[in-house]
Amino acid sequence: MLKMSVDLGIDLGTASTLIYECENGIVLNEPSLVIKSNADDRIVAIGEAASDMLGRTPEGVSAVLPIKGGAITGFYAASAMLKYFVKNVVKGSFARVRAAISVPCGISDVERRAVYEAARSAGIRDIALIEAPLAAAVGCGVDVGAARGSMIVDVGAGTCETAVIALGGIVVSNTVRSAGASFDSAIVQYVKKQYNIVIGDVTAEGIKISIGSVYSGIERETVEINGRDIVTGLPKSAKVSTDEIRSCLSEYADAIVESVKMTLEETPPELAADIIESGIVLTGGGAMLRGLGRLINISTEIPVYIAENPIECTAIGAGKALDFLLTRRGKGILGR
Repeated sequence: MLKMSVDLGIDLGTASTLIYECENGIVLNEPSLVIKSNADDRIVAIGEAASDMLGRTPEGVSAVLPIKGGAITGFYAASAMLKYFVKNVVKGSFARVRAAISVPCGISDVERRAVYEAARSAGIRDIALIEAPLAAAVGCGVDVGAARGSMIVDVGAGTCETAVIALGGIVVSNTVRSAGASFDSAIVQYVKKQYNIVIGDVTAEGIKISIGSVYSGIERETVEINGRDIVTGLPKSAKVSTDEIRSCLSEYADAIVESVKMTLEETPPELAADIIESGIVLTGGGAMLRGLGRLINISTEIPVYIAENPIECTAIGAGKALDFLLTRRGKGILGR
């Protein structure tokens, strides 16, 4: 039987783009990265291929991050990237492509329009936009249509969005720039200042994943890092500990906690009572940073849970909400 449409949920993230195909699950997870020629803006590589070239690119080409803070900052690169990803997913299918794409809370109409136009240029004919925390809630199984309040803390690479959801909509939300990329940058700066060693973001992310934590109760560990000596320019190694990484991440972790507390203060009392009972759900790649859930729990005295598939929640939720969103043409209780 000929398939009439290919239905997708797209999480267009700062660090990576995930695509959920409603019949096959997550079908793409690649870096939101483009390598282009400086001379004529020609696209050289996209996604994984571009990531493999980082740090090895010759003169005349440069890396571009088309998405920052969940919003498009380079339209041409973003359009080319999205078109490439969608083409890889549909693989020559003649079916009509439909997609729900996640966007941050509170972005401007101009920024929303940029996402819409990039999707159109990628060959997507039916397009709906959904706020990322709402998509994440759907993706991790929260009953977003219920009258009961639910709180989602979506810790991505570019932003951390905290939202209270009830009756299929976002009641209160707050966004801070303290997120995965901020943690990586903090580690880069700490190693440079403390050990006179220059490391890249990829190395910093590896340190964060292996021994990073934001809570003092985590067991102390150490890891060896390799980089370039600032003075001599030669390779240099050093060992860093969990305690050191926690100290340099604390500022950004505290900003996330403050965002959660601010959102709770702005939440109507009835919904706040629901959240105290049901707890706070962490989604996004940053949710897996050790101790973050415990830190929020101690600061708010509310149970905190990490979603089962925190990285994939937003793409899955966008895909699952697609039919409803297209029926409402993006103007209903599941986004606009």
